[in-house]
Amino acid sequence: MSALRLAKSATSLLIPSSCSASTTLIPGFQRQSAAVLLQASRAYHEKVLEHYSKPRNVGSMSKTDPNVGTGLVGAPACGDVMKLQILVDDVTGEIKDVKFKTFGCGSAIASSSFATEKIKGMSVWDAAKVKNTDIAKELSLPPVKLHCSMLAEDAIKSAVKDWESKRQARKALGHMASAIS
Repeated sequence: MSALRLAKSATSLLIPSSCSASTTLIPGFQRQSAAVLLQASRAYHEKVLEHYSKPRNVGSMSKTDPNVGTGLVGAPACGDVMKLQILVDDVTGEIKDVKFKTFGCGSAIASSSFATEKIKGMSVWDAAKVKNTDIAKELSLPPVKLHCSMLAEDAIKSAVKDWESKRQARKALGHMASAIS
């Protein structure tokens, strides 16, 4: 893993967006992270930098909540791992909330953040139709970073599939309970 990539990954894990610029978690780390952002600004589109430096909807929800679908995906080639969770209104199918946690490069974090904003308020069925090309185009990802948008698409689909399997299990239990009574 390159020092630049490690520094970017460490920045996303050690310095939450709620920390002020003067916060120092590791002596000298703020200078290093500022240098990483400066260098990255030459290579990344402005939207990637915005979502990377101020990611939206970071966090997690209870996996045991029947209305939460969880998608956990990874890219073995580069080590990026993405967890995306959706909270769905069981009656309407609308995605009420979305959270993510991503360990990876700036493009992976930006793709996750952008994806959460894109699908919040959509129906789960529409969210499942979101393509990596939509994400990549909006963030102006270069071809070498398309795998990051593919991870986001896969995480969305996996979260929807998890929610649908929980929904089917609840329906099956409901049918079994009504058959017994």
